[in-house]
Amino acid sequence: MTRRRKQQHKSPSVIIIGTGFGGIGMAIQLQKAGIRDITLLEKAGAVGGTWRDNTYPGAACDVQSHLYSYSFEPKHDWTRKFGTQPEILDYIESCVRKHNLEPLIRFNQAVESAEFDEQTNQWQITTGAGDTFRADVLITATGQLNRPAMPDIPGLEDFGGESFHSARWNHDINLEGKRVAVIGTGASAIQFVPEITAKAAHLDLYQRSAAWVLPKPDKTFTPLEQTLFAKLPLWDRLYRGMIYLKNEVRALAFTRFSGLLEFFANRARNEARRWVTDPDKLAELIPEYRIGCKRILISNDWYRAVNEPHVNLTTGGITRFDETGVVSETGEHRPADVIILGTGFRATEFLSPIHITGRNGVSLNEAWANGSKAFKGITVSGFPNLFMLYGPNTNLAHNSILYMLESQFRYVLSALRALSRYPGQVMDVREDRQSRYSQVVQRGLDGSVWEAGCTSWYLDEHGRNTVNWPGFTFSYRFATRFVDTADYQFLKPHSENA
Repeated sequence: MTRRRKQQHKSPSVIIIGTGFGGIGMAIQLQKAGIRDITLLEKAGAVGGTWRDNTYPGAACDVQSHLYSYSFEPKHDWTRKFGTQPEILDYIESCVRKHNLEPLIRFNQAVESAEFDEQTNQWQITTGAGDTFRADVLITATGQLNRPAMPDIPGLEDFGGESFHSARWNHDINLEGKRVAVIGTGASAIQFVPEITAKAAHLDLYQRSAAWVLPKPDKTFTPLEQTLFAKLPLWDRLYRGMIYLKNEVRALAFTRFSGLLEFFANRARNEARRWVTDPDKLAELIPEYRIGCKRILISNDWYRAVNEPHVNLTTGGITRFDETGVVSETGEHRPADVIILGTGFRATEFLSPIHITGRNGVSLNEAWANGSKAFKGITVSGFPNLFMLYGPNTNLAHNSILYMLESQFRYVLSALRALSRYPGQVMDVREDRQSRYSQVVQRGLDGSVWEAGCTSWYLDEHGRNTVNWPGFTFSYRFATRFVDTADYQFLKPHSENA
């Protein structure tokens, strides 16, 4: 009896992959729940995830600072309404220090494979450093914007100048007086292009499709405002709550009443007309697709930068790179000293390139052959005790992803409490529950603005939206408030069944 009671109360061993907002926040919540056997595996030599990797000039968040932070770790001295990359990274690092997480982190451990051992009901994780780890529970917090997408254009290796992806910015390269080619005009480019325009002697901007760009309602916080946030916690929470509600209302426009977005389309058009005096550029900068179909961007200096006379906007395709520059599909050759790839991320390739193997030797790639799907964006049938943070269909276009992550933290903790009632066993979501949930999500996406026909990173190779959540964030929080054990089967290790 005593042995059984001790076994029931034994905390599971947990491995978390990644030390961005998801991994660090999950580790903090596990500690608060009394779980101590935690290991975080980080591929790099420092924490921070995408905010460590993306150090390009002008890098900043498009969600307000007070909401783009943990509700359980408020920061009162944000310097701006929209946080910049250095300040956000500093915030993540401060959370690591406050909760003494660094001893739990194994740096420079890029996970190559994770295999579920049915004999022991544990996960075995192998890293590129040649190390092997075992744990009862595996939590992935690799994010969706962690793998740069390289353009499928030949000849980059032949280019004689310097080239790099914006997510791996090379700060050793001086752009002063150089001819610079920027490939792509997405969320990263609209931030770094205005920062480098004044330095470059000439800038060729290659645009595949225009973006809807709205003014950024940014501001600096005064010392008085920072003091009020710190001294009046209720005001800080109220301010955060007002931001949340204002953002949340926008879900209606994206999912059900896309006509409401036309108001913002007109604002974007007016902003472009205000700053862009070149009629040819202006015509190319106004998108033809419905606003919201792709990610809506915010910037106060994008249009002004593109309007500069030494900035050339090219909208035709690129045939190839060569030793000295870029060749367009019309055959025109434009010389360049530096090529910067602002070509985004491989957002729909969840957990890649990690090779994950579940029950019966089935790989996650096989399970997702027809598209990525997960029960509540967190668990996948056939992969027991595997919990994903920021998994399929949990991305947002209207609010803070940290709100979604905190919902997932709560669900994972509820799952671990459920597991404590079945010592030695693992939980595997039932295939029928997962399929039913996936169908509900896809029906929710029907009629949304993301289904308006444009090509975006929200869609996988099958044209299926595997990225976005089709509703309010509070409805997702309600759906993940606790684990219903009826959604899962609990399995003993094969060694006990032998």
